[in-house]
Amino acid sequence: MTFVIITHVPHIQTENSYFAYAPYVQEMNIWIKPADKVIVVAPKTNIAPTAIDLAYDHQNIEFVPIARFDLLSAKAIFLALVKLPKIGWRIYRSMKRADHIHLRCPGNVGLLGALVQILFPHKIKTVKYAGNWDPKSKQPWSYRLQKWIVSTPFLSKNIQVLVYGEWEGMTKNVKPFFTATYKEEEIVPPLSKHLEGAIAFVFVGGLVKGKNPLYAVHLVEALFKKGQAVTLSLYGEGPERKRIEQYLVENNLEKIISLKGNQTKETLKRVYQSSHFVLLPSDSEGWPKALAEGMFWGCVPIATSVSCVPFMLDYGKRGVLLTRILLNDSMQLIDLIENRTAYNEKQAKALNWSRTYTLNLFEKGIRALVVSK
Repeated sequence: MTFVIITHVPHIQTENSYFAYAPYVQEMNIWIKPADKVIVVAPKTNIAPTAIDLAYDHQNIEFVPIARFDLLSAKAIFLALVKLPKIGWRIYRSMKRADHIHLRCPGNVGLLGALVQILFPHKIKTVKYAGNWDPKSKQPWSYRLQKWIVSTPFLSKNIQVLVYGEWEGMTKNVKPFFTATYKEEEIVPPLSKHLEGAIAFVFVGGLVKGKNPLYAVHLVEALFKKGQAVTLSLYGEGPERKRIEQYLVENNLEKIISLKGNQTKETLKRVYQSSHFVLLPSDSEGWPKALAEGMFWGCVPIATSVSCVPFMLDYGKRGVLLTRILLNDSMQLIDLIENRTAYNEKQAKALNWSRTYTLNLFEKGIRALVVSK
């Protein structure tokens, strides 16, 4: 079987290996296990691999590089129109060779792939939609367009679109799914987490405006000013880093809040194990791995009510849903910190729920999609 991947994720080549963002590659290594040959159509970057990059685990990979493009300005749209014929042709040629076509959405490459796959109605196709499928959410027009294309049976045939959560108006093309990080074999009894002493909060994700890392800082700062012994560690990189660093210096917060940069999966595992709360005040999410990972290791999740997050947190029974009103959020966290019984109940419910979504179950579901056809 020739398995073709169409993705916007930048790839790095080192000799005969191809690296990309580790959580993405970890998942793709499961998708491509049954394949005899893998063709990856994606942008190529010349930077060196970092701690958050991982190589594909497959012996027969062909890489088809395509140019990056975006649709964020008039100039960018003009440049994209110049590039699109060549990109579209490379996607078409790769799909023509495929036994199974796999699209990664949302994204500009995913949108182009969604259009080209219409020309192959008899080929087996899957789409992993890693963003927010909520039809009522505010999203870019390009996201709404690709969602409409892949979910419309008249346009997209022999396709299964994996989405996070169950939503009104889902067609036969759309299948609720999940993602995972850890194996069943990694499950161990949770470490006891006492609320005496410093209470550790952790933020894991890109330091970008959409994930609102500065609100995480403000929230922990508010708790500190109300007399709580708290710390916050932020893991990730991005354009908001300088702004956060400046804020920490100006407000004398360096002793309780620190920026840790990008770290490996094993490092983050130890961080989750020693933290009390995992914090993610995002504007939009799909299935936020940082929350599920933290819950797996006994962190109580704190997050905004977007996408399937309310479902993950059972509408507040196994976590805290943020209002993004600082006074309200700080007060509900203080109430939880000062109520050990409530904290323990949320922690136990979060841990038990998250440990049902293992890589073993994920791989079983993926294999049924790829092999049964």
